[in-house]
Amino acid sequence: MSILLVTGTSTGVGKTVVTAAVAAAAAADGRSVAVCKPAQTGVDPGEPGDLADIARLSGIDRGIELARYPDPLAPDTAAVRCGQPLLTLRETVAAIRELGDADLTLVEGAGGLLVRLGEFTLTDLARELDAPVLVVAAAGLGTLNHSELTTRALSAAGVRCAGLVIGAWPADPDLASECNRDDLPRVTGVELVGAIPEGAGAWDRFRFTEAARGWFEPVFLTAHR
Repeated sequence: MSILLVTGTSTGVGKTVVTAAVAAAAAADGRSVAVCKPAQTGVDPGEPGDLADIARLSGIDRGIELARYPDPLAPDTAAVRCGQPLLTLRETVAAIRELGDADLTLVEGAGGLLVRLGEFTLTDLARELDAPVLVVAAAGLGTLNHSELTTRALSAAGVRCAGLVIGAWPADPDLASECNRDDLPRVTGVELVGAIPEGAGAWDRFRFTEAARGWFEPVFLTAHR
């Protein structure tokens, strides 16, 4: 089994769409895929969350969600506010390993790298699973700082970064976005392995899955077989 964790440089950078795109690209290569969303926030019971969006876009409907909290906050804060226990690292690792019969298991975090999913961060989870982390970054101003901070934190923790993906590449990029696309690998020392078109999260499944493999560098897709 191959495990890949997906984090963002912040909230709202496109982690869920990137996770769906990686899932679709892997499925197009004939691999079985499972997805874990340890903590879902800002969604009430019975409402569709990130796993539903991933299934809608990629067709991958094998997924597990371990905890759900109604407030749109960091998972640990949201859990305390509604009186639920915090997720533990042990139970999360066990749940992910139960998906071990899949060729690729994707684990989508919440917000940025150091947001607490419960009693732990995504960095803690990556170390425990000995798994790499794919970083989703914004295209525009501020992304160089956020991306370098994130990749430095991964390096300091001894966690391998699987690459950077721009979560929403604009149809008409401004000067900052164009420059950032060149500068991100330079300032972080991490390869830019993909870019998702802005608005792709609203596409239908056929269009999304047909295009997904083309959004990533072939070396990235080969590395996560």
